[in-house]
Amino acid sequence: MRLILVSAASLALLAGCSNGEKTARYLIDPPTSGERVANRLGTAELRDVSLPEYASGDEVSWQSADGAVRSNTRQLWADNPQRAFTLTLARAISDLSGATVIAEPWPLAEPPRRRVEVRVEKALALADGNYRLTGRYYVSDEGAGGANQARGFDISVPLADQDPATIARAQSQAISQLARQIATLSGPGQSIRTSSTPMPRIDDIFSQPLPPLEDS
Repeated sequence: MRLILVSAASLALLAGCSNGEKTARYLIDPPTSGERVANRLGTAELRDVSLPEYASGDEVSWQSADGAVRSNTRQLWADNPQRAFTLTLARAISDLSGATVIAEPWPLAEPPRRRVEVRVEKALALADGNYRLTGRYYVSDEGAGGANQARGFDISVPLADQDPATIARAQSQAISQLARQIATLSGPGQSIRTSSTPMPRIDDIFSQPLPPLEDS
């Protein structure tokens, strides 16, 4: 009888864990503002965005009053956070500026003129009632005389509460603000001119016609 009761309890526990309706998943979906800025990037490859460990996991995280970063196994992101952040940011920059910004790997035959790298230091709903997105971004231009950018960002979005849906909306708004900053190449930092001629790529070398053979 005891074995039957234990088995029944185990089955009930498994049924509760597998109930998808008890797990909430949240999208990263930046709002469309309709704003347009000048195209300063042309074609650019966006490397996978580097996120802190707590922001790259499946669970939606927040900071509690004691300063700890907490999460709930039933409150998840709908997609891999790094993938979603990278793809969403690339699309937001493109929609805002008209530039062709594509997440790596670059799918087109013609290589990109620039490459963009974003390193996020903080992406968290803080206990002070704000969602903070901080870090640095880099834009490399390999062409001689090109302008390379090394700039920081510190974005804050007010939170009405720490509900996961509110956090997801705040993160989406923060990504929109970051997209505008990258598209306009703005933020604290500096611009560094490329002084050297770029090394030819391997595929460029082998695509050149061979010299004619000399008469023996």
